Amino acid sequence: MRAESPGPQHEWLDDDAGPVVRPYTLTGGRVRSAADGFDLVAYVLAEPAADPTIHPELHPEHRRLVALAARPVPVAELAADLDLAVGVVRVLLGDLLARGLVAVHQPTPAAYLPDDDILKAVVSGLRAL
Repeated sequence: MRAESPGPQHEWLDDDAGPVVRPYTLTGGRVRSAADGFDLVAYVLAEPAADPTIHPELHPEHRRLVALAARPVPVAELAADLDLAVGVVRVLLGDLLARGLVAVHQPTPAAYLPDDDILKAVVSGLRAL
């Protein structure tokens, strides 16, 4: 369903036009987060006393991230919910983390990865069966 045109000078705008604000505008041109990179499966959780309204410099997207993070939610899901690139969401999350509004819980790295020789021996053994 198409919306009525807002006027002759903006006749190209309709429901399908998509976002008018470019992602780099939301991040102030930054492409990296102030914090270390967030893994796609890292969980974000809003701090219990988080109140983004006391930070007037925050964008509506920042506030939406805090609202979505009321429950633990992965970074990838936040990007999908906001329909923003993951890189943009990572920068915005870095802003929120610096202000103490969210906590990010990174997945624990694998403590032990098997040696390539062991994997080759297993594959050879399976082929021999």
